[in-house]
Amino acid sequence: MKIGIMSGAYIGRYGWDEGLSKMRSHGYEAIDDQSFCNTETALFQMSEKEFEVTLTERRRLCEANGIEIYQAHGPWRYPIRDFTAADRAERFEKMAKSIRGCAILGCPHMVIHNIMPYGPRDLSGKVVWEINQDFMGRLAEIGRAYGVVVCMENMPFLHQQLATCEDLLKFVKSMNTEWIRFCLDTGHAAVWQHDLGDCVRLIGADYLRTLHVHDNDGKHDRHWMPGTGVIEWAGFTEALMEIGYSGVLSLETAVPGDVTEDREEAEIALAKRAKTIAGR
Repeated sequence: MKIGIMSGAYIGRYGWDEGLSKMRSHGYEAIDDQSFCNTETALFQMSEKEFEVTLTERRRLCEANGIEIYQAHGPWRYPIRDFTAADRAERFEKMAKSIRGCAILGCPHMVIHNIMPYGPRDLSGKVVWEINQDFMGRLAEIGRAYGVVVCMENMPFLHQQLATCEDLLKFVKSMNTEWIRFCLDTGHAAVWQHDLGDCVRLIGADYLRTLHVHDNDGKHDRHWMPGTGVIEWAGFTEALMEIGYSGVLSLETAVPGDVTEDREEAEIALAKRAKTIAGR
């Protein structure tokens, strides 16, 4: 199992050239590209030609450094803006553009959050399910056209539909398409007090395509480094091996930004911890 990490951990701090070089030297083999998360950046203001040229160059840099772009995170806004049809149409446009971006990057998976038309405290019955079915069905067709699998992730909101592993898996299966699959977010599951090994076995090899790996206090979505919170990692590793998970173990965390002394040692230690969780 390869190990990867979110692009913000290295690219956000060191830039693409130095960041990719450091990633590889520390032992990472894959990246979770976060370029599409914020739709207010210059990337979304570019012409289509500039967009293609920029992402093609990033792909070249990753290939030159031996880094696979295994997954990318699609557009995510907080506070949430999914409340009106116009909001959702704007989000769909950005999602579709991001899928095209993934194809240019050679990235086979885009991780996304479900549509939240009533915000994180969402107890509105079948309306949410139907809105998501329509949205994700159309998005899956874009994914199919570009060869990019859309991976929905479980969420940390305790009063929302499609948030637990069980509920989201039911939704993913109901879509009945190979272009919608599951991203297991370990920190989000921990907020629900779920056992990660049970989550992995529930989802299974057919549906578990990507991971967001991080730790927390069991109450809030902290994005701490593994081993600094409440998660019991050995059972998670065992379950991944049991189902034959063949994707990347991708960290959605980083050494804290205020760590300056011996920072590289801390970064190397985090990569080693990821390898241990990956069973290596």
